[in-house]
Amino acid sequence: MTFLDMLATAQRQNQSMLCVGLDPEPSRFPGALKGDANKIYDFCARLVDATADLVIAFKPQIAYFAAHRAEGQLERLMEHMRRMAPGVPIILDAKRGDIGSTAQQYAKEAFERYGADAVTLSPFMGFDSVQPYLTYEGKGAFLLCRTSNPGGDDLQSQRLQSVEGQPLLYEHVARLAQGPWNLNGQLGLVVGATYPAEIERVRVVAPHMPLLIPGVGAQGGDAVATVRAGWRPDAPIIVNSSRAILYASSGDDFAEAARREAIKTRDVLEAAKTPI
Repeated sequence: MTFLDMLATAQRQNQSMLCVGLDPEPSRFPGALKGDANKIYDFCARLVDATADLVIAFKPQIAYFAAHRAEGQLERLMEHMRRMAPGVPIILDAKRGDIGSTAQQYAKEAFERYGADAVTLSPFMGFDSVQPYLTYEGKGAFLLCRTSNPGGDDLQSQRLQSVEGQPLLYEHVARLAQGPWNLNGQLGLVVGATYPAEIERVRVVAPHMPLLIPGVGAQGGDAVATVRAGWRPDAPIIVNSSRAILYASSGDDFAEAARREAIKTRDVLEAAKTPI
């Protein structure tokens, strides 16, 4: 199955637009796990097991593993997710952005070493920094477009006077991704839930592309506004929540609490869908 096939299947089977982001921070681990970087796999695997039937995707953030020399634990976790939730796609959140042979190595890391179904990329070095990922048939790549952080305005909201129509930079990225860069229909866009008006503008430019939308939960994004701005019956959205689910409890019931929070978030997202 391609990434898009897996996405459609998980959305249908789990009745979900929710993506659980796996950002393990040992200092926030509950109970006996607290502070132990050797328990990253154990913590994340329990959360995966608790939410696998509730999500459209999982999104491990590679920096949270690499910072603790836990890449081996990430490999084990990827294998666990493929075994326990084989129909749920895995988006490796790496935000890579480089060219030539270096980009080829990053693509190999994401798709061969870790076996991800999709990866996040920074597009600001141009198409040749994206193209190596598109040689992996059936895999997905999400380009940073309008991110959820306040500093995104520094560049993404600048107007391009040299481009016809003088679009904002993030709109130009969306047009490239929707059009000439999307060689095999493998691309999607990252747009932050903290800016629902911009989600709507991106959806106008890229009406059929999958959108990965972080920022719901701890970052304060409005789940209902996010869905109403971005969801279309023929265009999936993947709404990510990380800390609000991972750290729903500081006790031994952390997996059960994460499941309850995931159910609540999934149901809010589903209820916000309105026919277009």
